[in-house]
Amino acid sequence: MDKKALMEKLAQESYEKGGFNGAWLYAENGVIVSKGALGFCDPEGKLPITENTIFQLASVSKQFTAAAVMLVMRQGLLNLEDKITKFFPELGAYEGVTVRHLLTHTSGVPDYFDDADWFINIWKAEHRVPGNDEIIRFLCETELKPSFAPGEKLEYSNTGYNLLALLVERLSGIPYEEFLQKNIFEPAGMSSTRCCHIRRDGVPFENYARASVIEDSRYVADVDAVGVSQVTAFDGLNGDDYVYTTILDMLQWDRTLREGGVLTLEEQRLMYTPATLSNGENAVYDEDEGLGYGFGWGVGRDKELGLVVSHSGGMPGVFTWFERWIDADRVLVMLFSRDPWDYRAGMGAWNGLRAIAAGKEAEPIRTIEDLAILNPDKSTWKNFCGKYEHPEDEEFMIDEVFLQDGELYARAISEEYGEFTFRLYLIGENEFGRKSGMLKLKFGDGCLMYDEFTCKKL
Repeated sequence: MDKKALMEKLAQESYEKGGFNGAWLYAENGVIVSKGALGFCDPEGKLPITENTIFQLASVSKQFTAAAVMLVMRQGLLNLEDKITKFFPELGAYEGVTVRHLLTHTSGVPDYFDDADWFINIWKAEHRVPGNDEIIRFLCETELKPSFAPGEKLEYSNTGYNLLALLVERLSGIPYEEFLQKNIFEPAGMSSTRCCHIRRDGVPFENYARASVIEDSRYVADVDAVGVSQVTAFDGLNGDDYVYTTILDMLQWDRTLREGGVLTLEEQRLMYTPATLSNGENAVYDEDEGLGYGFGWGVGRDKELGLVVSHSGGMPGVFTWFERWIDADRVLVMLFSRDPWDYRAGMGAWNGLRAIAAGKEAEPIRTIEDLAILNPDKSTWKNFCGKYEHPEDEEFMIDEVFLQDGELYARAISEEYGEFTFRLYLIGENEFGRKSGMLKLKFGDGCLMYDEFTCKKL
């Protein structure tokens, strides 16, 4: 199996079909098998991405927060079973939550996205970006209740990792960003990596891939897009995001870990141990892939290749993936900096590169146009047009379906992107898909079905 040639062909095809804009690297036993870069750093399409381009990691950053916690614990400054109220007595509402619970997303501490307006209002009204030290104030002022009792279930919480970063900062006595630089990035030889806040403070490096989203059929920087400009309001947070790096530095991180640098092999084994719930059952992080969650890592096992740890990251205009086959000594890094024109083409690259890395055959890159029925009978489409009822308390909903220039379109309302429209492509009997996601819509008798909802036509 010529993995180098297969990966290059797959990435190029995805790029040509509007899916890939970024860089990838795959290595076995520390030797690079395949790497490459396609696309542009800027929304204008003038600056090509290279293997030295710096990308935002998004939630792949969480493994560095977990590593920082392990280093603080090594110094005897905390214990995994310490309750967070020991360090943050203001958080009495979260009595019983431990450091371990925060690391494994089993704390019940709600995600700050549950009340994102708190950050947005400060940004807009006070003309400043809240810092991570205000995460305690956020929890106290919003009075968000625990989502469940500590250890009862696993529910992903960025806020838990904000608290961990604040804990590292307070116990070490130095800023979190500086702690990562001195104790992780520099010892690991990650010379192009740092934790910083480019939307709040400006870009500290030249070869940075700006997160770009699609607006009015063109790419714009996330901070300029009407629907997602509020990303600036969260840019002062730490722990859950805001580490920036290159594909080569992530390979360096993999080798450092494998050699027992920064973290001992025993510390790593602890981090790769999936969480169990208070009832003794395994906590499930990703049901589709059968993953548990350790400390900043999704944890799984391949029948042939053994232990595999991984993490994804996503923000508007950002998608990242870091996967390490511990027993087989393989590593795959994918860093994207644009929302894809066609979501399926982007996911095809992600799934395909992962498959090739695992020694499996990749599926062909297929766009929505590849799936769409050619020359469909449109005579019944006018019956689908109209307003539809909204599901209660949902972040995304279809508001209206209408015809425009002979094609069917939907107008949606999203908590993240506001109001927007997209074309529908016929992919089955009364079933439609869209370019910018995997959502499928099916029309019935006076109703519209999507996700798990059935919405009546008004």
